[in-house]
Amino acid sequence: MLAAIRAFLDTAEIEWEDGARAGELVVSLPGERKLRTVCSLVVGERALAVQAFVVRNPDENHAEVYRYLLRRNLRLPGLAYAIDKSGDVYVTGTVPLGALDGGAGLEGVLDDLLGVVLEASDGAFNELLALGFLNSMKKEWAWRVSRGESTRNLEAFRHLLE
Repeated sequence: MLAAIRAFLDTAEIEWEDGARAGELVVSLPGERKLRTVCSLVVGERALAVQAFVVRNPDENHAEVYRYLLRRNLRLPGLAYAIDKSGDVYVTGTVPLGALDGGAGLEGVLDDLLGVVLEASDGAFNELLALGFLNSMKKEWAWRVSRGESTRNLEAFRHLLE
């Protein structure tokens, strides 16, 4: 199964490397809002586990951030948001290995799975930053403006920061 997943990633021109654990592939998905989403795929005896980092523990507004994530969980087929003991946000899930051999085939299932991972991470990224890091971004914006530094990486939030 691992060889077939590697072949799919190569054919799809998706960056990957072997992970530290047995059966693990570390995949790098390019994004639009977030530069990239690093995703771990672990082939087990019965299932393919997937996990991707979304955003670090919010600085503020935790209840609203978690409410937002829980609402989005309703629209994530086969995946869910979770937090680790540090409060960092991940998207995680498992797919039975039998599903990879089913009607949609390995390519179809992996394409769908990685698409949902990317949407869960990249698609939610700006909203999560605005909800959980607005005060930090305002300070960063003010600092950059006062020194004539580039604000390019904060342009998506200009309407909130000015």
